[in-house]
Amino acid sequence: MIYKNLLIRGKPRSGKTTLIMRVIDALKDIKIIGGFYTQEIRKDRKRVGFVAKTIDGRQQTLAHMDIISGLRVGKYGVDIQSIDGIIVDSIEDAIKDREIIIIDEIGKMELFSEKFKDAVLRALDSTKTVVATIPVYNSDFIDNLKERRDVRIFNLNIKNRQILFDEVLRTLKKRIL
Repeated sequence: MIYKNLLIRGKPRSGKTTLIMRVIDALKDIKIIGGFYTQEIRKDRKRVGFVAKTIDGRQQTLAHMDIISGLRVGKYGVDIQSIDGIIVDSIEDAIKDREIIIIDEIGKMELFSEKFKDAVLRALDSTKTVVATIPVYNSDFIDNLKERRDVRIFNLNIKNRQILFDEVLRTLKKRIL
């Protein structure tokens, strides 16, 4: 069976975003990918926050040590307007006119937003293929995603990075090409 939605599950620093970046790079020339990914913001070799970057080149700070917010994950204040704006917009745009929707990641920061959760569900329910990353911890929302019949979960670790990349790419090519 070729699943429509692929969830990449892994611990922090296991390579989830790296795998997503490799998928984007491998398929970027055929202009079928939309969505977003996140990257660390570093200062003096220390992580101080996260930036959300859309496949079409927009970016905005998602969380930062300097953001004062009632929404926090660890030492980072979360900018809910970034999630409700650039991130949700990138998912909605991809639902309209792309074949593959990248969502990196469905994590604690993003799950503060009801608009984000709604956009994720619309993407998964659409005719498009979703490739999303999820953490290893449990939440009701993530647990419900994992139970969907149209979802395949790939468990990523340091040892299987290349094998999983090859398998994800092969699965996507079967779905879209």
